[in-house]
Amino acid sequence: MAHPHHPLQTVVDACAPLKFAPLPDLRVPGVTQGCRRPGAEHWYRADLMAAQGAVGTLFDQLTAHHGPHHRLPATTHFMRALLREPIFLVSAGIYLTGRAPLLDGTRLWFPWHADATFGVPTLTGAKVAVPAGDPFADHPDAVVVADAGELDRIAAEHLFRAFAPILDALHAHTRAGLRTLWGWVLDTMHFYMLNPARFLGRDAEAAWRRADRLGDALISAGAVTRARPRLFPFYENHPRGTWAVRGTCCFDYKGDPEHGYCTTCPLKCDSDRRAELREWIRNPALAP
Repeated sequence: MAHPHHPLQTVVDACAPLKFAPLPDLRVPGVTQGCRRPGAEHWYRADLMAAQGAVGTLFDQLTAHHGPHHRLPATTHFMRALLREPIFLVSAGIYLTGRAPLLDGTRLWFPWHADATFGVPTLTGAKVAVPAGDPFADHPDAVVVADAGELDRIAAEHLFRAFAPILDALHAHTRAGLRTLWGWVLDTMHFYMLNPARFLGRDAEAAWRRADRLGDALISAGAVTRARPRLFPFYENHPRGTWAVRGTCCFDYKGDPEHGYCTTCPLKCDSDRRAELREWIRNPALAP
C-alpha cells in the first residue's frame, strides 16, 4: 500500500499544537517541514564533522564571536546549537506518536553561516521504528519492532552512533568530561518528553517514566553520566505543578555570574527552586 505521507509527518503533526517544538528541518519526501533559513555558507554532515577535524575549529569560531568564553558553558551552548532539534525529534516523536525517528549521521546536516552561527539542523532522510500493526508498518522507511523495549533500544543506538563522534571530538578539544556531555543529552531527552506532557495537560509522571526507559536504553547503548535527572513536584493538585531537576549542570552561571543557577540546576536549593516555580503558576508570563 502506497502512503501519501512519511511516518515522520505524524511527528510533525503531533507537535503542531505545542508552544515549544524545536524540530529540525526535514527534507524528506512526504514531509512538510521546510528550511527556515537558507543560504548556508557551508554544510557539515554529522558523521564527517569530527572525522574531518571541524568540531574544534567551529567551536572556537562560535565562541570567539558569540561567547560565552568560559569553556564549560560554551561547550553546552555548542551542543545545544547542534543537537537540540534532533533530540526533540526523537523524544517528542516517541512520546507523542509511539514512533521513533532513527537518526543517521550520514543524513544529519548542520548549516554554518557567515556570521559564525549554526542554522537549524537538517535531516535529508530517516528510518522510523514503528510497532507491529502500525499503519505505517509497510512504509519503505519503517523499521518494525516487536515492542516498546525494542523501539527504545534501536532509537537509542541510532542516537548514540550519530552523536558519539561529535561528543568525543568536543571532549578532546575542550576537555569537558564525557559524563557532562552525555549528561546534557540525557537531561534534554527527558525534558523533551516532559515539556509536551505539561503543555498538553497530561500525566507528568507517566511522561517521565517513558523518558526514563529511553534514558536506560541510551546508557545501555554507551552513554555515560554521573547522575540522572529527577522529577520535581512543586505545586500539589495543579496540572502543571510538576517540573524537573537536571542531573548535569549546564554551567551557564560560570559564563554569566549575575544569571545565577538555572531553575532546573542540580546545584540550586530545592526550597528556592520551589518558590520560583510556584511564581510561574501565579504569573504564567514568567514561565518558559
